[in-house]
Amino acid sequence: MPHITGSPTPRLLPRAAVAVMLALGAVIAAPAAANASTIYPPSGSCTATPTAQAGGTISFQCDAETFSPDEAITITVTGENGAAARIGMVKFAITTASSTASSEADGSLAAVDIALPSNATGTYNIAAVSSTSAGGTAAVTITGADGLPATGLDQGQTIGLWIGGGALLLAGAALAVVAAVRRSRDSR
Repeated sequence: MPHITGSPTPRLLPRAAVAVMLALGAVIAAPAAANASTIYPPSGSCTATPTAQAGGTISFQCDAETFSPDEAITITVTGENGAAARIGMVKFAITTASSTASSEADGSLAAVDIALPSNATGTYNIAAVSSTSAGGTAAVTITGADGLPATGLDQGQTIGLWIGGGALLLAGAALAVVAAVRRSRDSR
């Protein structure tokens, strides 16, 4: 049988069609399979006391159906000196404190008490995640005794800046004197 250049043989067309259909099916099915095992709860499903004072205790919890029933949840607290935060009754010596808890039968996380460090400042981010759920986050802003957010540096924190700045100025002045002496020597 003569073969015409440029046209496929009759047996290759069904094979090519099957291959294209399989590839198309894999492309469509892969994202669906990847998303099938992870719960993505609505934003705001976890909440915390919005403001607190340094050394105070806040409450963090998540709504029903945020997690699968009775699963392990990891709770983390990140912020200035977050290692000193205590989740429940445990104190951690790492930069981000974390602890585990179990979800309730309805997939919620019961209120968890988090004690902030006595020198807490700024904002603390709290997150709860599990192996089957993206979980949720909440933020807490540390306020002063007057209720305003604690921002900036206090006098004890600025002393190091003044000492460091003075040392840099002295080093620069010493280099300028050395350069002037060298120029004077080289010009003679």
